[in-house]
Order: sequence, then structure tokens, then C-alpha cells
Amino acid sequence: MCGRFTLTQPANIAAKFGLDNFAPVEPEFYEPRFNVAPTQRIVVIPTRDMQREARRMRWGFIPSWAKDASIGSRLINARAEGIDTKASFRAAFKYRRCLIPADSFYDWLPTAQGKQPYRIMLASGELFAFAGLWERWKDRQGEAVESCCIVTCAPNELAARLHDRMPVIIAPEDYDAWLTGTPEQAVALLK
Repeated sequence: MCGRFTLTQPANIAAKFGLDNFAPVEPEFYEPRFNVAPTQRIVVIPTRDMQREARRMRWGFIPSWAKDASIGSRLINARAEGIDTKASFRAAFKYRRCLIPADSFYDWLPTAQGKQPYRIMLASGELFAFAGLWERWKDRQGEAVESCCIVTCAPNELAARLHDRMPVIIAPEDYDAWLTGTPEQAVALLK
């Protein structure tokens, strides 16, 4: 599960993710965030015409067929297992994969005194990318809402000490395969 993460280095997004035309008009693109929570707007990197771009989307996936946006608060994560067949995610998995920049995520370990938070990051402290899916949903007034979720998988050895799930982290050499590769190529990265 991934319920909170950080993005403390937003100024490094363009270089890290190969965004030639990174000129967002929203100043909040550049604000460091130490406690990104579900339903907030986050930086997401989908593709348009096979080119990466940075956009802001609501964290909490709203399927195109949803009656209202409230379902998004329950769909912040998508389990890797069966992602290509589950009704909520199969179209997005096939056509709308994205990268979600972060530099750490949190998990909590139950203790006698309550839950102890742990911040998990790369040893280098640099930015990385979660595997994500995105969708465009329209409300009753016809207003479009773009939303996303983080794909999770069985944990690696480090994360397994804290939880039975962790976010899928896409290696830089696999960014293109995740964003624009075949579904078969994408499924192979979900570990």
C-alpha cells in the first residue's frame, strides 16, 4: 500500500524524466511537499503523442464509468495482480499509464505506543517514479477531472518489514516501456 509520499525536489523533475518543455504555469509544481496525501493534486507524467509531459492530477482514481467522484478516495492504489483484467483499471492499464515522481514514501509499523512512521527512500536520495495509471472522468456538469493511482506489488526485502505491499518503482531505463510499451511489457515491470 502507498498512502503517503514526498516530492521534495520538484525542480529536478524536468532533468530526471526527460521533459524538454517543462514549463508548468502553476507555481505549486515547484513547491516541495513532505506529506502528499490521497485526494490531493499531484505531479504526474503521462505521454501525449509519445512525448512525456508533466501534468497535475487528483490522487484517487475515478473510473470513467463512476457515478460520482467519491470512489476516487478508495482507489488510491491498484494491485499489480490482475490489473490488466480488473474492470476499474484494465482500460487505463492498456492506454493510460503514467509515472508519478517521488523521492520517498511512508509506511507505518504498529508498536505498543501506536503506529511508528518510516520514510522509505533510495540510498542516493534522488527522485524516482512510481508506476501509475490515470483516467479522465466527467461529472454531471460535463467538467473533466483527471485522476490517478499508484500501482502496488508484493514488497521487496526492506519494505516487507513494514507492510505486505509496496508501490511499484519503475527504473529509469524502463520509463518508456511502462509509458508506451505493450501491455505485456508493462506487466513484466510490476515487481
